[in-house]
Formats: sequence, structure tokens, C-alpha cells
Amino acid sequence: MAFDLDGTLIPDAGRAAAPDVVDALGRLRALGVQLAIITGRDTPPGAVRDAMRPHAVATNNGGRVLVGDDLHQEASFTDADLEAVLAHELPGARVVLFTAETLYVDLPPGVEPEPWMLARSFRPLADAPRAGILKAGYYHPDVAGLAGRLREGHPHLVLTGAQAPYPQFLTVTPQGAHKGAALSLIADALGVPHDRTVAFGDSDNDQAMLEVAAFGVQVGDLPLLTPHADARVDTQAELGAFLHAWADRMAATQTRDW
Repeated sequence: MAFDLDGTLIPDAGRAAAPDVVDALGRLRALGVQLAIITGRDTPPGAVRDAMRPHAVATNNGGRVLVGDDLHQEASFTDADLEAVLAHELPGARVVLFTAETLYVDLPPGVEPEPWMLARSFRPLADAPRAGILKAGYYHPDVAGLAGRLREGHPHLVLTGAQAPYPQFLTVTPQGAHKGAALSLIADALGVPHDRTVAFGDSDNDQAMLEVAAFGVQVGDLPLLTPHADARVDTQAELGAFLHAWADRMAATQTRDW
């Protein structure tokens, strides 16, 4: 089972999973289910990771993949692609570049760092290296225009956001760095047949993952995801009950088989 974080496994901008979700994940793990986090964040909250004990973690929308403690993928921009991404023509945009260790941030005058930035090591955007950039993020009312230009000139790049539910936020990752590819890589590394994969997501960056999974679960009601979902959890707060019901069915099946 692979889970997006914000709006799916935890509330948006949350730092911990609800107790009923943690309990359900523990039951599923005891029943033999292998668990993965696949998130747009560059690092999952420690409390979530400690409670879930995932077998694999993919960050940066799938661009960086750890299976256990082993790094299986770390996709970074080429010089040419990074140059195109940074030519954004969005005056006053807030720009964040991500490496594995550091955030490089361009904050407009008078704008304070977000709390999640303060929890990480961050430096001015001007100090960003040309190599090792794993993800770029933009905050601006007109990011849809930038997304359109990048899709036209660099269609191999992976773009999410710039539409509901994040119309003012755009994320760009390198070629092939998306959640669907991460789910396939993790399944192969863990020896899970692709027809036994389950993915949970709520946002546009989860579409690729729900498309690849044998069984996709939509959390919330974003119309973009509905065609790719086999089941739906109405709200994030109901995820724990959904997972407990899944564990109940698994436990009943294993009892009958015994």
C-alpha cells in the first residue's frame, strides 16, 4: 500500500497521522502488507515515519526513492532543463529549489519564511548549485502560464499543480520523476506483483500513482482523480475507518484460509 501524505495519510500541512490511522497501519503491517510513503514533500515528518515504519519512502513527487535504507533513485535536472525552469518570467514569485540536503529559496522582500522552511537548512536561491537539483517549486498567481510554456517547450518535464486544488503553486521535477514510476520501482524492489499494489491519493500529483496501481483509492472529491479511482474515502478524517475495514477483511480471509 502506497500513501500520499498531505490530504491523504495526514491533514494538509500536518506533522502526524491520527491515532486510528496509526493503529490501522499497524494491523495491516502485521497482516503482511508492505507500506510505502510517496509524497511531494522533500522529507516526511519524523513522527509519521516513526509511527508508520514504511518499507519504502519516495519524496519529491517520486524523484528520490529509498527502499529500506538503500537509495534506489535520485533524479536531478540537466543543466539545460534547470535553465528553462528558472526562466520563469514571474515577477515577485517565491521560488524554492530542492537538493537532498538543502532548500534554496528566493523570498520576495518582506515575505517571511514558511514554518516548514525553518525546519530545514535553507539558503538564498543565488547560492544554488547547478547540479543535484531534484525539484523546483513556484508560488505565484500566474503559475499556470509558466506551466503552459514548460509543457510546450519541455514536455518531458513533470509538472503538477497550477490547477485545483493548488492553482497558485507549481512543482517541476525531472523527466520520469513522478509518483507512478516510484510506485512501480518500489513494488519491484519489494517483490510485490504490480497487480497487488494499492495507492491512496487526493491531489493532481497522485494521478500517475492511481493510474499505475492495481487498486486506486481517492481521498476527497477532486474530479481529476475520480476516473482513476476504484474506491473513495470522502474525507481525510475517514481514512482510519477505511483502513480498519480493509484490515478486518484481510484478517477474516486469512482465518478462513487457515
